[in-house]
Amino acid sequence: MRQINIAGQSVPAVGIGTWHMGNEPERHDEEIAAIRAGIEAGARAVDTAEVYGTGKSETLVGEALQPFNRDDIFLISKVKPDNASKAAMEQHLDASLKRLRTDHLDLYLYHWRGGSIPLRETVAELDRLRETGKIRAWGVSNFDIPDMQELMALPAGGNVAANEDLYNIESRGIEYDLLPWQRERHIPLIAYSPVGGLSNNLHTSMLTDPAVCKVAARHGVSTYELLIAWTVRDGNTLAIPQTSNPEHMRANIAAADIELTQEDLAELDERYPAPTHRIPLDVD
Repeated sequence: MRQINIAGQSVPAVGIGTWHMGNEPERHDEEIAAIRAGIEAGARAVDTAEVYGTGKSETLVGEALQPFNRDDIFLISKVKPDNASKAAMEQHLDASLKRLRTDHLDLYLYHWRGGSIPLRETVAELDRLRETGKIRAWGVSNFDIPDMQELMALPAGGNVAANEDLYNIESRGIEYDLLPWQRERHIPLIAYSPVGGLSNNLHTSMLTDPAVCKVAARHGVSTYELLIAWTVRDGNTLAIPQTSNPEHMRANIAAADIELTQEDLAELDERYPAPTHRIPLDVD
């Protein structure tokens, strides 16, 4: 299974996203089963956030992970901008840890730029929390190239362990400048919505596109699996697709094993070309 090095740990390149999970009580058992199926299929990374369902996603993840050895899980959560201050962040981190039933996070992300709290203050507090052991590493989410450049100019900015952004074959804007910039500095990408999502690519044609279907059929996999494999093809990306279906979850994780050929990539590039100019991020 393709691996990625993130925050000093080697994890499979396809993990588990939990955006929109935990909001519907009638789907509780299915969602728990889906997360557990992903771990049993080989996933290690589980991504959540305090804003997902105002904590309900973290609570769901905390329950789902109980049968597993905590050391086998790479657990990611996020702090929202209004809580990313020196005065408030640790309190909100502690609340996330309580919901997740753990004493530490492997990666804690600043969810997006916003509010009035200076980036310098947020980064300094993230780095302080890293030193306490409550978080093993910290990173950012929804940062574009100007944000990353500003971050790296800060005293602790070089400790950033990852950047989580929208990335899929239909949303390739970050390939123009952000991805090359991160690769030069060995900063991994965490790709959310690798096959579209409820907010992004709502009317996507990716899953039924003839070129995608042709390449998927060549490998004997679903278009979902093919698109996830495309997203992690560079060896420096962790994809976090979300599904509440256990069978679909197992297929998602297996996508890390798909090896795309140059012929495959050329056909997909012809249908979904790489960007030729800078495209600002569509942040969620």
